[in-house]
Amino acid sequence: MTTSLYIISIILLVVSLIIQYRFRSKAKKYAQSALRNGMSGAEIAKKMLNDTGIYDVQVIHNPGRLTDHYNPSNKTVNLSDEVFHGRSTLAAAVAAHECGHAVQHAEAYNWLEFRSTMVGPVSVSSKYLIFLLIGGLLLGGALGQTLLLIGIGLFTLTTLFSFVTLPVEFDASRRALAWLNSAGMVAGNEAKETKNALQWAAMTYVVAALSSLATLLYYISIFSGRD
Repeated sequence: MTTSLYIISIILLVVSLIIQYRFRSKAKKYAQSALRNGMSGAEIAKKMLNDTGIYDVQVIHNPGRLTDHYNPSNKTVNLSDEVFHGRSTLAAAVAAHECGHAVQHAEAYNWLEFRSTMVGPVSVSSKYLIFLLIGGLLLGGALGQTLLLIGIGLFTLTTLFSFVTLPVEFDASRRALAWLNSAGMVAGNEAKETKNALQWAAMTYVVAALSSLATLLYYISIFSGRD
């Protein structure tokens, strides 16, 4: 079982790298695909927020590439360089997606609320689980088993978090695409490109969750196989 799970983990890792490459490739392509309406990602984000009745969320510039995110603690939609200033189908897709999270927050979307409660514990768990797992693998006896078991417990929490993230991301994309189309922000090939960009982005989350699960099962099999 340990060997099989190890192989599965390796396969998922390879698949993850391929999907990451494809997503970045698509992102680069769509960043060059100009929107016919000429609006920037920042302008699209502000319009979506206004159209959905959200006036207490700021759209701000977040330096870097693919650093886009919504911060519920200070109610800000943070857009990277190429999204904030960009006037492309990629900028439209990403900006609308992050605003989708703002809409979720405003509507107290259950999965987002649940995910938010997990952020603190997961952040703490992520800092220590690798040391516990390594210690558990290197040390023998009861101490090694105890450390490994605690590490597995923390890894279980982070794995659960990665799966809880999936409905949050898929729903944000659904909201984004629905608004982009209904508001006339995209049409024809533009609509196809925004949808494709968000689909590839979503796949990175799916593979990450599956990889985390496979790795968790691998450590569980090691723990179970010890005397």
